Amino acid sequence: MWIDKETYVNFGEQAKSLQGEFATRERSIDFSYLGLFLPNPDPVLKKLGQDIRIYNDLLVDSFLAGCVRSRKAGLLSMSWGLDRGSARSKVTKVIETALKKINITNTLQEMLSYSLFGYSVHEVVWDRVDNYILPVAIKEKPQFWFTFLAKNNELRLRTKVNWVTGDPLPPRKFLLLQHEPSYANPYGNPILAQCFWPVTFKKAGLKFWAIFVEKYGMPFLVGKHPRGVNEQEVNAFADELENLVQDAIAVIPDDSNVTTIETRNANSTGELQSKFIDSCKTEISIAVLGQNLTTEIKGGSFAASEVHMRVRKDMIDQDKKQIEFAFNRLIKWICEINFGDSVEPPVFCLVEKEDIDKELAARDQLLVTTGLKFTKKYYLKAYGFNDDEIELNPQEPIPSAKGVTSGTYSESQEHTFPDQAAIDNAADSLSPKDIEKLTNGILAPVIKLVKEGKSYEDIMSNLAQTFPDMDTKSLEKMLSRAIFVSELWGMHHAND
Repeated sequence: MWIDKETYVNFGEQAKSLQGEFATRERSIDFSYLGLFLPNPDPVLKKLGQDIRIYNDLLVDSFLAGCVRSRKAGLLSMSWGLDRGSARSKVTKVIETALKKINITNTLQEMLSYSLFGYSVHEVVWDRVDNYILPVAIKEKPQFWFTFLAKNNELRLRTKVNWVTGDPLPPRKFLLLQHEPSYANPYGNPILAQCFWPVTFKKAGLKFWAIFVEKYGMPFLVGKHPRGVNEQEVNAFADELENLVQDAIAVIPDDSNVTTIETRNANSTGELQSKFIDSCKTEISIAVLGQNLTTEIKGGSFAASEVHMRVRKDMIDQDKKQIEFAFNRLIKWICEINFGDSVEPPVFCLVEKEDIDKELAARDQLLVTTGLKFTKKYYLKAYGFNDDEIELNPQEPIPSAKGVTSGTYSESQEHTFPDQAAIDNAADSLSPKDIEKLTNGILAPVIKLVKEGKSYEDIMSNLAQTFPDMDTKSLEKMLSRAIFVSELWGMHHAND
């Protein structure tokens, strides 16, 4: 289609106006950024006037630490692997070797802190290995060392020389993981911010509960003395009562009087403290795991616990996607540095060990019994094993239907199924006269019914009428024998 010059110029100007961003912080009326670094908008940190390091103190809480370990354990229990796809085997082998030299478990443990603090930064240490430039370590760096540039949300390293806007980072050097980031908040949404007040109130509740138990855990002792007793004697009497509380033994004058006072509402007040602490625990569990039943199941149906476990799995899947994205970015860098931009990289993936396809395993087991042999490459790809996790058994003779070895399997041999092998062996070992004896014996009426029957149900019905004293299992057994003999008879006739 022909376009005149004026239309082409107008089209070019319109296309130019569509490129890039128009609504930016430099154009907006938001003066809080001042064109420098972007402050962390976390409301908890802003209210307390603290930086992100304050969240480290929360992880001392035993309940919160347990929830964090539970969430991390869901991903750390997975095994990692490389999906080669259309990547070259040489490229995959180099990347696999490089990743095995890195402490993957420790790296995953560190990377999973991204959701707790909102983001995490990991420096990749490169070195020459043989003829390649490969990562030899991945180290997590403190979050408060970094900031984001207000202009374009660029990650920067705060230095002693440039602590405001920070220094730009070298390419292919740092991996950034973010939890629910946005344009307005590249620092992400930290889970520990949602846990700060529940953890704080829980600690305070435990402190008050301890005081309450100490105060109301035993009855009050009231000592009565006659008027006119001097202060020294009163203090001595009080000391005797204190010893009575601790040691349950006291010696007092016979004209003194000691009574106990029970607190009536102590139990209800203690239950109130307990419910308050449980409420804080629930908030923490929901923030970290997305539910609370797996950490404190006290009642409810099995279906409810199933739902909550699925919610927890969804959060683990979210972590899995973030980790896979980070490692696939690293793999892309390895390919760009060593093999060029046009090379197709393999894909890093995490697989749950218990999620092996049972139907696939059952099918493969059946095929193996027929003499089919799978290669090590197939097991690595189909089941997600690592290369060093499996070792194939040496070739063994394949047993025949009679237990006699039939030689070592090779790809040129035909694949025979056990039932067919039994028929073939029987056909070779029995003579036509032997088969004729079987057909003219007790199986003759059965074979006749099989030939005349229109369906399996019709045959079974006629068999039941012919042999009324037999049960169903015996009839089925007799029918199987008849079909077996018919197969043999047909094979001999076919050979003739």
